[in-house]
Amino acid sequence: MSGHRLPVAIVRACLRDGQGGSPTAVLDELPLSDGARRRVPAAMGTSHVVFVSVDSRRGGPVVSLRFFTAEGELPACGHGTVAALAFLAERAGGREYRATIHAAGRVFPGWSVRENTHVNAAFDPGPVGLRRPTAIECDLVLPALGVTPGSLAPGTRVASVGRPRLLVPLPTRSALTTLSPDFERLRAACDRLGLLGCYTYSVPTPTGRVAARMFAPSIGVAEDIANANSTACLAAHLAGQGIGDIAVDMGDSLGSPSTITATAQPDASGLRVLLGGAADVIRSIRRPSARL
Repeated sequence: MSGHRLPVAIVRACLRDGQGGSPTAVLDELPLSDGARRRVPAAMGTSHVVFVSVDSRRGGPVVSLRFFTAEGELPACGHGTVAALAFLAERAGGREYRATIHAAGRVFPGWSVRENTHVNAAFDPGPVGLRRPTAIECDLVLPALGVTPGSLAPGTRVASVGRPRLLVPLPTRSALTTLSPDFERLRAACDRLGLLGCYTYSVPTPTGRVAARMFAPSIGVAEDIANANSTACLAAHLAGQGIGDIAVDMGDSLGSPSTITATAQPDASGLRVLLGGAADVIRSIRRPSARL
């Protein structure tokens, strides 16, 4: 691929009131090595990149997605899926875009609707697994986060939609804001336990508004601006408390406010979660592939 130039779109995924969001690189699928794919986020100044392959021969777009950070490939990425849907909607034109998505060994619907300057995208992240954490999981992770048992709200859970992560509830937004994890210690704990990371969140308001921070040093992301799949996990957990709709604010500590919405509803298979976020394509770049 030396000498070629790669067209890269930068998409701000999970905007809040048209601002902020998580910058995500989006590329059409190309014959790149996994090492080259891992170098894209650093080269583009993003935490994640999503590679998109579209097959339109079956009567409607069928989209395959692959997600990478600097550490390697991810089985799933919620805000990357939002970014990919916005990218595809921008290219297709028109007000609505629908596709069948293949990712993480699943096939699921994704759709988007254009609203003036941005796209509202939504998809089904799949079933969520929930369980209580073990004592060793809490003993290793909570001190690395800087959280003491006395500062927790009830309801710590290990949740999985692709990979497990720890959901850690705190009583207030201010408690969330002042968190200062020991990232080396947290990475070691998550690596040992096989966790993607830790999603800390404030107790929901009566209207379902939540603040959250996602720490995932094991995948090369000390703190994520927006983490949609962890929000899906939280929605499934809170559904058991009678909270069916949430809006989660993230990214404030990083100067890039983001919001992810999620709805959890019972269906024939048990519980169905829908994730949503607003996004826009802010620019396209043609990057020399030799730099990757």
